[in-house]
Amino acid sequence: MRLAGPVRIVALVVAVGLTWIVVSILLGGPGTGFPRIQQLFTKPRARKYKCGLPQPCPEEHLAFRMVSGAANVIGPKICLEDKMLMSSVKDNVGRGLNIALVNDVNDLLKFIRPLHEGTLVFVASYDDPATKMNEETRKLFGELGSKNAKELAFRDSWVFVGAKGVQNKSPFEQHVKNSKHTNKYEGWPEALEMEGCIPRRSSAS
Repeated sequence: MRLAGPVRIVALVVAVGLTWIVVSILLGGPGTGFPRIQQLFTKPRARKYKCGLPQPCPEEHLAFRMVSGAANVIGPKICLEDKMLMSSVKDNVGRGLNIALVNDVNDLLKFIRPLHEGTLVFVASYDDPATKMNEETRKLFGELGSKNAKELAFRDSWVFVGAKGVQNKSPFEQHVKNSKHTNKYEGWPEALEMEGCIPRRSSAS
């Protein structure tokens, strides 16, 4: 009778040990049981494609992702086909308008007037885009497909993808007004993020 307690304890230890061995074997062999069990309750990571897009772009399309600057602290980012064209890390962004020209244009940092037909234009604001624009600049952006360039004001946030020769307004444009009632930062609206797929050798329409 005195051995009943110790026997039960030994039996329990043996049962737990056998259960652990069986589970380890079923889930991938000795030493891998616990990690495998953890994986069952861990949400799998979503696969990321070019520029961090959640889905791959169709053939003959370019993957892009843009983020405007946050206030006057964090610079904008422009990624195209998994290549970071502009960012604070690359030290090629500045306050105002950050413009990347793609499609047979070697120099990515140029003004928008002498563009080749079909050139894609990526624009991300930082701090204040309006002070860098005059009426001619706003008109040129309108010809590239922008519907918001004409109304950009002090410290607005703006991201835009257009093209030389576009016939319609670009679907790739976001704009947030600077307003003390809705600003995320003190004196600035929230940063804008835009991503998508653009047809190769085509306008942004």
